[in-house]
This record gives sequence, structure tokens and C-alpha cells, in this order.
Amino acid sequence: MADRNHCAHERASCVEDGVTVVFHRVDSHGTNSSDDDDESGDDERTAARIHLQSNCSRGSRDHGDDAEEARGGEDSPEGSEKKTLCPPAFCVRGRLATQDGNAGEDSEKPKTCPGLGLFYALLSTVFFSIIALLVKSIQGVHAIEISAIRCFFQMLFTLPLLIYHKTGFLGPRDKRIYLVLRGFIGSNAMILLYYAVQQMPLADATVIMFSNPVFTALLAWIFLKERCTIWDCVFTVFTISGVLLIARPPFLFGEHRRGIEGNYGNHIKGTIAAFAGAIGAACTFVVLRKMGKSVHYYLSVWYYAVIGFIECVITLSILGEWKIPYCGRDRWLLMLIAVLGIAGQTFLTKALQIEKAGPVALMRTIDVVLAFIFQFIFFNRAPTMWSLGGALCVVLSTSGVAFQKWYSNSRKS
Repeated sequence: MADRNHCAHERASCVEDGVTVVFHRVDSHGTNSSDDDDESGDDERTAARIHLQSNCSRGSRDHGDDAEEARGGEDSPEGSEKKTLCPPAFCVRGRLATQDGNAGEDSEKPKTCPGLGLFYALLSTVFFSIIALLVKSIQGVHAIEISAIRCFFQMLFTLPLLIYHKTGFLGPRDKRIYLVLRGFIGSNAMILLYYAVQQMPLADATVIMFSNPVFTALLAWIFLKERCTIWDCVFTVFTISGVLLIARPPFLFGEHRRGIEGNYGNHIKGTIAAFAGAIGAACTFVVLRKMGKSVHYYLSVWYYAVIGFIECVITLSILGEWKIPYCGRDRWLLMLIAVLGIAGQTFLTKALQIEKAGPVALMRTIDVVLAFIFQFIFFNRAPTMWSLGGALCVVLSTSGVAFQKWYSNSRKS
């Protein structure tokens, strides 16, 4: 009890002047008093103390023996060993050394080039725009067959990467259901996008498909319980307004159908397919968020390719739409679609690893601009005022969602 009271008094006397942490370990083999143990010098009691001090002045001379013992321990070899017993959580000197070491390591790490993440995002945007252009230029091949060929080559390119990274082919047991959902929903979104591009103007299909970030925010609020603000609702209304301006349904716009490509029925089919594809892409992003970073990216791409290929083969067999392109150029274009698809996904992933999601999403708005440029250059179709108005609504909505997320994350950090 005397040692315990003494320790408590010593700890209390140093609180005002500095920091002192004293640890006592007492192994007692008898019932003798503490004074008798000190005089006998036997091994019946072993005391181990660790002092952590920062300008701590002793308030009373009653504890001079302890101070001399601590100083004596520091001068002796045993005391030098005891100093190493200081726990890392309490050691001020070790913490400063660790901070200096981390600073040295950070200085030695090569700094990434400023804007490299945005450059990767730009490359992925250009590749995805070229894919849409190639799908639009290929004639006589069904959108499902194009998707099947892309999935097939994507499987061939992803297989060596899975073997190299030793990720396996099935993934974690508790994440397989999410991987299957990601593959099924993602492949359907791809098929719907390709079908929309074939049925309506390239720019209109791209604009509608680009509205998926707005629906991602809403679905994340429903399924992941993420925060949904009034701005998300406003952006959703703007997005739906933009889609209506592009689709121009007769019950709102009457018979005014200027600028419609081909049959108006096909235009409506393409609009519905693009809108469903945007929601499918939003569902895919929600599933990826649910999985988190515990699943390797290439494994997610593998499920996407395998399930998409199986689904496309079964659908094509039922519909009887298997057609090998007669033109050698179209065959090369189909292979190029697969290669650009893998490259676009890779650069987009690298961009998100380096840069925040907000700036990357803002960079993806260039996809809409490229779609209008490609449509005018390669298909000689000038955009109508309705299409430009719809594109402006969708781009403002998606940019607003990206900027809002970026700003909120910056404030939290």
C-alpha cells in the first residue's frame, strides 16, 4: 500500500509541470513489509519502472530516492536497457523519430506528375467515345453480337492478368453474389448502350447514357443509406428534363419531329434503351461501392466479360442473329472495340486511383462534346436545338453532382 500511495502521489505531483508515467511491477513472495524488503535486498520483490518526463520538476523532496534510482538506472547498463522498454504509444522521443523517418521516406518517394490522373481520365473518355463511334459505323451486326465479341476478347486479355496477380477466378466467397450482379447488370448496360447508338443519333444516345451519375446518387441513397441532399433531387429533375428534350415524346411535343434520325419508333426505342442503360450503369456503380476494395479490379472485369459473353451467346442463339461481317474492315473494328474497351477501363481505374472522383467525373463530360463532334464529322449530322438543350441539362446535372461530392469530401478531409 505504501508503494501504491507513493506512486499515486508521484504521478499527481508531476501533472502540473510536465508528463510522467510510472509503471510498477511488484512480484511478492511473502508477507514482509516494504521497508524490510528494501533492507534485505533479496530477490523477493522486483520493481520495474519506466519514466517518461518532459521538464517535470519534482514538487517535493520526499521522492528524491526515486529520482536518484531512476538516474542511477540511466547511468548503468541496466538502465540503458530499461529505457528501451518505453512503449511506443507513450514515447515522445520515439514518436519524433518516427515522424522524422516518415518525412524522410515521403521525401524519397517519387512525386506523381500533376494532372496525371486527369490525363488518364481524358484518355479513357476518348477511348469510350471512339468505341461508340465504331459501334455506330458497323453495319449489319446486331448490338448483342458486338457485345459478345467485346466480352470474348476481354476474357482473353484479362485471363493472363488474373494469373499474374494470383487473384483466382471466383473471388472471395462472401463477395461472389456481388460479382455476379456486377457482371450481369454491367453487361446488360453495355448491350443497351450499343443498341441505343444503333437506333438513334450518336450524340443523343451518349448524352442519355451519360446521365448515370445522377441515378447513382439516388440508388446509393436507397440501398447504401448514403446522404441525399436537395441538390440531388434538383439534378435529377434537370436530368429527366434533358432526356425528355432529346426524346421529344409526342404527348409533350406534338408532331414536331425535326432532326429525328430514321424512324421515330426506332428513336423512342433507342431512348428507352439508353435510359435503361444509364440506370443499369448506376446499379453497377452501387454494387462496386458495396464490394469496396476487397475485390481485385481485374476479377470484377473477369466476371463482367464471362457473364456478358454467356448471356450474349444464349440471346443470339435464341434470336438467330449470328452474322459474321463480310467486310474485313468491320472484323478489325470489332477487335478494336474490345481492345479500346479494356484500355478505357484501365485508364479510368488508374485515374480514380490517382485523382479524386469529382475531377475525374468532370473530365468525363468531354465525352458528350466528342460525341457531337464525331456525329458532325463522320455522319454529317448537325445537332438540333432540342439535342443541345437536353445535353446542356444533363451535363449541368452530372457536373453538379460531381462538384457537390468533390466539395463535401474536401471539407471532410
